Amino acid sequence: MSGSPAPDPDGFDSLLALVNDASARRTRDEPAAPYDQEADGRTGDAPQSTGDDRTAAPRPSAGEPAGTAWPPEYGPEPPGRATPPPARSGGAPRPHETPDGETPGRASAAAASHGQCGARPHGSAVTGWAEAVRVAGRAGQAVRERTSAVRPPLELPPAEALGLVLARPLAALTDLPPFDTSAMDGWAVAGPGPWRVRPDGVLAGQSGEALADGEAVPIATGARVPRDVTAVIRSEHGRLDAHGGLHPEREVVHGQDIRPRAQECRTGDTLLPAGSAVTLAVLGLAAAAGYDTLAVHARPTVDLFVLGDELLTRGLPRDGLIRDALGPMLPHWLRVAGAEVRTVERLGDRPDALAEAVAASEADLVVTTGGTAAGPVDFVHPTLVRLGADLLVDGVAVRPGHPMLLARTAPGQHLVGLPGNPLAAVCGLLTLVVPLLRGLAGAPLRQGAAAGRTPGSRAVPDVYETRRVQLSSDPLVATAPPGPDVAAPTAFLDAPVQGHPADTRLVPVRVDAGWARPLSFGGPAMLRGVATADALAVVVPGGAEAGHPVELLALPWAGGGGGFT
Repeated sequence: MSGSPAPDPDGFDSLLALVNDASARRTRDEPAAPYDQEADGRTGDAPQSTGDDRTAAPRPSAGEPAGTAWPPEYGPEPPGRATPPPARSGGAPRPHETPDGETPGRASAAAASHGQCGARPHGSAVTGWAEAVRVAGRAGQAVRERTSAVRPPLELPPAEALGLVLARPLAALTDLPPFDTSAMDGWAVAGPGPWRVRPDGVLAGQSGEALADGEAVPIATGARVPRDVTAVIRSEHGRLDAHGGLHPEREVVHGQDIRPRAQECRTGDTLLPAGSAVTLAVLGLAAAAGYDTLAVHARPTVDLFVLGDELLTRGLPRDGLIRDALGPMLPHWLRVAGAEVRTVERLGDRPDALAEAVAASEADLVVTTGGTAAGPVDFVHPTLVRLGADLLVDGVAVRPGHPMLLARTAPGQHLVGLPGNPLAAVCGLLTLVVPLLRGLAGAPLRQGAAAGRTPGSRAVPDVYETRRVQLSSDPLVATAPPGPDVAAPTAFLDAPVQGHPADTRLVPVRVDAGWARPLSFGGPAMLRGVATADALAVVVPGGAEAGHPVELLALPWAGGGGGFT
């Protein structure tokens, strides 16, 4: 940041220096084999690397951010949240444990030369990717559960509920169909044939008179079947003689081509459980079942604050300035993910402005871009200290997107800090924001020991896109799940993917007939790869060979759904 230093009445600058001095004392395990993420991001199919185990650093001490403490009022901690063992002292930092796109030592040196205003706090425990997804989803769900009494469901016309989540089960208000109906155009007949055809017909919306044996009446698809009808004969299966008699062309079976009353459901049957997404098909089902309004959870509200003095909103990059890619992209992505975006504001590199904006926000979720790593103007961590926030996730073992974070800034409110690099921010959005929004909106979170596991791989999240995805030559097709036990979509890699030694990788892929082709340009600052992708493949630490099954995170424009589908 440039210019004269502002007054520091509350000692914020001193606190920044304290936090960053502590960060310089972080220790890690002995170095492992180096990992070239930028080169890997360009090729997408480099040889597999050897993995190693990661040891997290201890929790922060007093006067520093609250680390990754799980608020007790949120209820039981998600599975897998255990206090990490302390790191061994004396080890040099691992080359692969610096923020995306940085070399070892660069952040500390830069912070020192700028008054150490942005380094990460000492003892920050990096969270595994699968656990981070679970924590985000559970945090949102906990808020919804605790505020349900003061935030009752909305009663909306079905069309306005599209993309939201049912707050109550959808129970049938009528039998479906409500009466016996004809499944085909043709003739309704009574008794054995041949039949005398009555001149009057039965159209949809009409109720015909009862038939006597030996009588027939023309009937339309969907029309109510008159009393005492034996069967419906399709138009192509009957023949009229010169005297108006109807003769069957094939055997007539009692009840054929008649949809009996309550064939689909009876009054009171549960058609969909609470937590189901209101899709286009659900709109039709609700209308057919007699609903004029639907009880749904409100859209979670989001305030988006874009950080960085180096960002341009128009024109070509110049003089060290670059175009802002996240400001135009994220508001629409958040809306597609089911949020109501209330504010989009550019704050530049002004810590006071960020602190004031977060403190004044009444949104369910605050999303920031940039400022979460350890650069000279990365001030999100110190701002959270200033606000007394609780860090739930402080760094995630995923590439790109390692320096993302999740904090509780106030009762009922969270903040997700996304990295400033565009693809890293997308990965943070899918890792923390989308599961959190699903929890806030009442969408189901998968549970169970076997949930979300990909055969032949390590565990993948229990909470994420609960939708089926059909892998074919067409783009990914997503449909609403029947419940919370839907398996994550998977595909087989058609080329090897280099893995990070300790972290999960999210790799842009194109999917065709069940095979995922890794794309080039998957580095943290790149959007070229994801712009042509169908999904992001979840690659476990150590990488994956061709033919290995991987979980897919479907992207919205390729059938990843809208709202909470």
